[in-house]
Amino acid sequence: MSEQARPKAPKSAAQKPASGKPAPEGERIAKVLSRAGVASRREAERMIEAGEVKVNGKVITSPALNVTAKDRITVRGEPLAEKQPARLWLYYKPEGLVTSAADEKGRDTVFDHLPEEMPRVMSVGRLDLNSEGLLLLTNDGGLKRQLELPSTGWLRKYRVRVHGNPTDADFEPLRKGIEVEGERFQPMQVTLDRVQGANAWATVGLREGKNREIRRAMSAIGLTVNRLIRVSYGPFRLNELQPGEVAEVKGRILRDQLGFDPDGGEDLAMPERPRAKPAPRREGAAKAPAKPTPRSAAKPGTAAARLARSADQWLDGAEVRAIRAGKAAPGKSAAGKPRATRPEAGASAEGGAARKPGPTRSGPPSGKPRPPRSRG
Repeated sequence: MSEQARPKAPKSAAQKPASGKPAPEGERIAKVLSRAGVASRREAERMIEAGEVKVNGKVITSPALNVTAKDRITVRGEPLAEKQPARLWLYYKPEGLVTSAADEKGRDTVFDHLPEEMPRVMSVGRLDLNSEGLLLLTNDGGLKRQLELPSTGWLRKYRVRVHGNPTDADFEPLRKGIEVEGERFQPMQVTLDRVQGANAWATVGLREGKNREIRRAMSAIGLTVNRLIRVSYGPFRLNELQPGEVAEVKGRILRDQLGFDPDGGEDLAMPERPRAKPAPRREGAAKAPAKPTPRSAAKPGTAAARLARSADQWLDGAEVRAIRAGKAAPGKSAAGKPRATRPEAGASAEGGAARKPGPTRSGPPSGKPRPPRSRG
C-alpha cells in the first residue's frame, strides 16, 4: 500500500474537539487561581463574577477564559504569586473553631489559629464547630479536589462518645444504612468500645461526609453525641498530635503513595500491570478459599504496597496513647489483654511447672541404634 493510500490514524479527543476547532491553549482561570492557593475553584469563580480578577489589565467577569503563563493576572490589585509545590498538612482542629475562611457570625476560624509561617491553605473537607480531630490542609486546589473526590473512597474514622448505655445490637441500623429526615446514609462501620458511667465510647467509620452525619444518625437511634473526634482520614491519622498542632506530610508521600505530583500539581497515571492468568483447575477439585492478603504481603512497587507503607507511617500511635493515658500497660494491647509472648526458657507453653532442660541429643533419629563409640 502506498503512502498516499495508507489511512491516517484518527486524532485524539485532545487534538480534535467535537466542534472541530483546535483545543484552546492554557487552563481555565478559576483552575489557575485554585492551584495558586488563592481560593477554591468555586470561590475563585465567585471572585471573578464579582470583578475582583484582572487579566492583562482588564477586568474579567466570566470564568470561561483560558490563560497561559504569558498572561498577567491580578487579584484585588495584587499580582498572582508564582506557583508553589503542592503541600499537605495534618492539623488537630480544636473544638469550637469554624472550618471556613470567614464566618458571618464573627466566630474564630481554623485559619485564625494556624502558625504564622504557614502559607495560605485550604481545608480538605470540613469538621463541625463542636467536633475536633484530624483536618487535612493544603495549599493546592488540585490536591484538595483529588482528596475530596467521592471516587477516592477513603474511610474516615471517628471516636464518638454518646450519652447512654447502648448495646452492640443498638448500632445495627447504622451498619445496615439508615434514613434520617428523608436522607439516606450509607452503611457505617460501628464498634462499641466500652461503657463508662453514663456514657459510652464507640468507633465509627464512614466513606461519605454529609452534614452532621454521625450526630444525626446517633440521634435517630436515641443516642446523643457529646464528643466527636476524627482520628483518621484515609491513610493519615491523628497519632500524637495535640489540639492546635500541625505536622506536614512529606512531598515524597504525595508523589509515591498518593499518585500526586507536588511540582506539577497533576494526577500521576499509575501504570496498570497485566494480570496473570489463573492456572486451570481440574474438574472435581474443590476451590481453595481465598485468604486475606496481609498488608506486609503486598507486592512491592504496587499502589497497594505504597499505600500500606504510607498507612504504617501514620498508624502506629494508638497503643502509645493508651499507655500514656494509663489504659494499657507495656506488654499489653490497648484492650488490656496480655500479648502472646514466647515462654521463658524451661517453662511449658501451658504455663505449668518449669521443666529441667535435658541433655541435647544428637545423632540418628529415634528408633535407629546408635553406633558404638570407638575408644582410641
